Amino acid sequence: QVQLAESGGGLVQAGGSLRVSCAASGRGFSIKVMGWYRQAPGKQREWIARITSDGSTNYADSVKGRFTISRDNAKNTVYLQMNSLKPVDTAVYYCNTFPPGGSWGQGTQVTVSS
Repeated sequence: QVQLAESGGGLVQAGGSLRVSCAASGRGFSIKVMGWYRQAPGKQREWIARITSDGSTNYADSVKGRFTISRDNAKNTVYLQMNSLKPVDTAVYYCNTFPPGGSWGQGTQVTVSS
């Protein structure tokens, strides 16, 4: 089972950029499809990006063209580069397999001020 630890969140102004990271431990990371998810206050957790073992990516319409998911299998880490951030991107960001399974990490808070 993969264990996950997100980091890199923070406070940023609208239009700014931020990169969050997810370190995974456990076996089999390199062959898993990994995803980023987020949960805004008062809303359900939603999927926003995924990446296959060979680097193919897909994005939710809400972040397409602004966010980029990547992975470094040697470091068991998946990243989310977020550009042109908007206040509506404010949320706790999580990574997990896609589809999600097992335990969630603690997430990392991203706050975008207007």
